[in-house]
Amino acid sequence: MHPFSRLISKRLYVLLVALGIHAPVVHAGRPMAVDDAAIINPQGCELETWVQKNQSETQYWALPSCNISGNFELTLGSVRTVSDQDKQTAIVMQGKTVMKRLDTNGWGAGLVIGNQFDKDKSPAGDIYVNVPVSFSYMDDYFLVHVNSGWLHKRDSGRDLMTWGVGSELQVTERTGFTSEVYRQDVGKPYYQLGIRHQLIPNRLQIDASYGNRFNGGDNRFFSIGIVLSVDALIP
Repeated sequence: MHPFSRLISKRLYVLLVALGIHAPVVHAGRPMAVDDAAIINPQGCELETWVQKNQSETQYWALPSCNISGNFELTLGSVRTVSDQDKQTAIVMQGKTVMKRLDTNGWGAGLVIGNQFDKDKSPAGDIYVNVPVSFSYMDDYFLVHVNSGWLHKRDSGRDLMTWGVGSELQVTERTGFTSEVYRQDVGKPYYQLGIRHQLIPNRLQIDASYGNRFNGGDNRFFSIGIVLSVDALIP
């Protein structure tokens, strides 16, 4: 029997989702912004690509990643931002490793270091460090991720503390829901709710999300994306 069906009451389900809701470019896999304590399988590669529509601009993301050494995941991608006034492209470079593997019904921890910079400027851009800690429940059908990190904004010279708490709830073998709260810049934190569906298990995923800042206003956004995964692409 699927673990989700074993929940003894609707009240318990509501509590689990609430834990996730009240639970810099890093993420636990589309459509989440919060990262997890896991990496791609050794020698495997993955492409996360999505379109995010904000009130004043549209972002086009492409983040290919590969596990190049067994415990080191390298990401090299870009984001194209288009608005009525401007168009610009930023490069994303990121490395991730696992310090403790996430066990089923256990916990794990990782380390992420990255850099995001305008392609027409110096590669010394916005530097970030993040430590994701993940917790597994219900045989991996319910995951909670806690992030804490540091971000250096090159243009302003400011150093900021970043954080995030999110959850993944697998409701069928192929479909799951995500919820999260995170702060990656100055001002109030964001929240985001998402859904993902495996068209081809462990190979092709589609997903979508809605998010906003807690002060509301013109900060809401929508996204839709896909994830392509390949095993043993690296010799």
